[in-house]
Amino acid sequence: MELTHYHKIYPIPDKPGRLLLVATRRCSLLELSEALWDKLCNGGELTQKELETFIRLGVLVESRADEREEMRGTFDTINSSSRRFEVTAALTLECNLACPYCFEDPFRGRFVMSAETAGLLVQLLCERMSAGLDVLVDFYGGEALMRLDLLRGIAARLKDAASLHGVTFAFNLFSNGVLLTRNVVEELLPLGLAAVRTTLDGPPDIHDAQRPFVSGKGSFDVILKNLVSVHDIVALDLGGNYTCENYRRFPELLDIMLEAGIDPARLKGVDFSPVMPKADGSVSGDFGSACACTGEAWVIEANLFLRDEIIRRGFPTSKLQASACMIEFANDIVVGYDGSFYKCPVFMGDQEMRVGSLAEGIGDYRQSHNMDVWKSDECLECAYLPLCFGGCRFFRKLKSGAIDGVDCRRTMLDASLERIVRQDLSLKRQ
Repeated sequence: MELTHYHKIYPIPDKPGRLLLVATRRCSLLELSEALWDKLCNGGELTQKELETFIRLGVLVESRADEREEMRGTFDTINSSSRRFEVTAALTLECNLACPYCFEDPFRGRFVMSAETAGLLVQLLCERMSAGLDVLVDFYGGEALMRLDLLRGIAARLKDAASLHGVTFAFNLFSNGVLLTRNVVEELLPLGLAAVRTTLDGPPDIHDAQRPFVSGKGSFDVILKNLVSVHDIVALDLGGNYTCENYRRFPELLDIMLEAGIDPARLKGVDFSPVMPKADGSVSGDFGSACACTGEAWVIEANLFLRDEIIRRGFPTSKLQASACMIEFANDIVVGYDGSFYKCPVFMGDQEMRVGSLAEGIGDYRQSHNMDVWKSDECLECAYLPLCFGGCRFFRKLKSGAIDGVDCRRTMLDASLERIVRQDLSLKRQ
């Protein structure tokens, strides 16, 4: 047996002689003695229990060379065994908010999925169901609830089809929260609503400046009222968009939510993110502190600071886990309002990144999306590979104009992984 390529080791300052080992391929965390670590590194004799534990956690592998080849084939294995088809469907590009940093601003407008396109979408998903695949749809916008009638009709047809074919159907909803009333949620739950992803951009003054109604009026109070009214009946995944000037005030939002009666235990998760450039790479003049690189020092610090504050108040947040770009998964597709196919929502509207349509079918996107970009010696030897698999292709495209390399996460993970691991351990001890 050999020690895995994919690990990091950290000291435990308050426990001399003890170490913290992270096996990144399985995201396993374990504490061990320096003596045991020495045996692992130098082929020392292990007890049967130690050997079994280290194999189970992915610390020891039969062969590092074989492990490397397994990593190269990660998505071949996942895609060949996948039994679920996942679609992000943009019902409309209309929105009742006028966020100045809106990602979709370059192509937003009164564009709505037609009945014909909706029919083709249902047909595609029914075909996948008939092949034995479960189906998960993320309804997306614009603001998806501005076309509640369309959403309801698609979901009802897919629910019936899933029952007919003996598979499962569920859907998530991406919503700004303005129309997310209890009545709407109660109507959608029987149709398969599983979770809602919504957004509050910090305390009221920040949120209302960043996410006003089209009229200019603030939206914070309306959204918070809706979240209070529905958080006990549907899984809520709360996001928020910060800049380098305002991220330290986001904990105020968490306190407001607690005071309003939102029970952290009822939420699916809370994760805040930096404002990103728009789809065409531009940045609003009012939000020049947008993040265009995961290695920016302020973004790393903001993520760690906010993660601490989320955990400290008892809200759930994303744990350390393997991660990869959506383009790697063969059964994941984005369907635009016009029926166009993309491999990630960030590419919606970019004709260069269009990969087909409901009418045409999906084309070969390996070259346009540089699918094997991470299969280099440098990446395959990197302990962080299981946590990024080449990073965000959009960020790489922003930087160079093409997906001609990886969005390397080494700088970010060097600066943050140890603290993230310790945050997760502190959560386990609570």
